[in-house]
Amino acid sequence: MQDKDAANTMPGGGDRSVVNGATYINTHVFVDSPPMQQEAPETPNRILVVEDDTSLATLEAHFLAAHNFTVVIANSGEIAVTTLESFMPDLVVLDLELPGSLSGWDVLQALRKNAAVPVLLTTSMPLDMRKYLRSHGETRSTLDHLAKPFAMQALLKCIKRMLTITPQ
Repeated sequence: MQDKDAANTMPGGGDRSVVNGATYINTHVFVDSPPMQQEAPETPNRILVVEDDTSLATLEAHFLAAHNFTVVIANSGEIAVTTLESFMPDLVVLDLELPGSLSGWDVLQALRKNAAVPVLLTTSMPLDMRKYLRSHGETRSTLDHLAKPFAMQALLKCIKRMLTITPQ
């Protein structure tokens, strides 16, 4: 039952701030040493979580921050697209069912205009990933799907797999 409650596994509680509607979660804090003596930790992978369910987004962000990822949360398609103008993540966890004028598919199209960043799609709707991969020139290293509801360990496993495969 170790990973069923990600809040109990999060070291240090993390640091949260909001910029332009996107929430940044970062657990890397230097304490009690002058800047010249500080040794920078290995740069963590940066993940953008695009999720309109605030409690799920926060759970995902804290869980991933506890596993040494820097996480930014966007709770709508509009905020996600705006965030991508100033923050290029190493991976995007993207809910397809977003409120507002921009759906998850719209966010994916906007992202693909600028980058081949790996994207992990999350949705509770049935999805024919094989058909989409074939018709849009994607591979499982650049685009994958995780059906909701999912375990946090399944999310972590997908993210680690996608980050270790170099896109073609």
